[in-house]
Amino acid sequence: MSVDVYVVDAFSDRPFGGNPAGVVLLPSFRDPEWMQAVAAELQHSETAFVEVSGPSDAPKPLRWFTPTTEVDLCGHATLATAHVLGGDQVFTTRSGELSCTATEDGRIEMDFPADRTTPLAEPPAELSAILGGARIVAAATGEADLLVEVESPAVVDGIRPDLAALAALAYRGLLVTASGGPDGIDFVSRCFFPRVGIAEDPVTGSAHCTLATWWADKLGRDELVGEQRSARGGTVRVALRGDRVVLSGRATTVLRGNLYS
Repeated sequence: MSVDVYVVDAFSDRPFGGNPAGVVLLPSFRDPEWMQAVAAELQHSETAFVEVSGPSDAPKPLRWFTPTTEVDLCGHATLATAHVLGGDQVFTTRSGELSCTATEDGRIEMDFPADRTTPLAEPPAELSAILGGARIVAAATGEADLLVEVESPAVVDGIRPDLAALAALAYRGLLVTASGGPDGIDFVSRCFFPRVGIAEDPVTGSAHCTLATWWADKLGRDELVGEQRSARGGTVRVALRGDRVVLSGRATTVLRGNLYS
């Protein structure tokens, strides 16, 4: 059996930027063990599997796998999948129905559930040590992740977390963030997910569902621009709309081939 497979750099307008995602087009989902094996083979932070056998205008079932586990929501692999399929798409997922819309300037907008944060009176006692002694301004929990605000973008850039200790915490991952950044940037972040097999994710769409609610409340604006400051880097525009958030960015295909299995 041969199926089409792509590698797409999401949240980037050029090759080798943003976050690479695998996209596998299937007539119907294979068993989860096979999809997990493919994700482990491709070794991207996420690989998307989408059913494409139905009518072109029908919602398409979509699932996401890291190299080690299936996840409930992934922004950059959704962006990559919509890019491969032509922009305007509706997907049915474990996080409900997600719609994607191509804009005139070449971006793709994704309508995702907003993730409201709950501030913590005290962050976990071991967290400062995990972050190499960085001073924590504030901390909060989202549905799955721990968000930590630090003093400046420079502190975000300098974080070198203890990944083994971080993986032992009871959260999917850690979002380290600060206000400010280059001209046009409202907040910066870096995102670490060793618990699900990702040391540092280059650009994380689902994390911006959480970051959007945190910074909209703190900055008093519903439309913001975030920069994820990984080695590859990427820009995510966010627009909070009640219990939803619109994430938008660009994507670039870097590889297309056939998967034999």
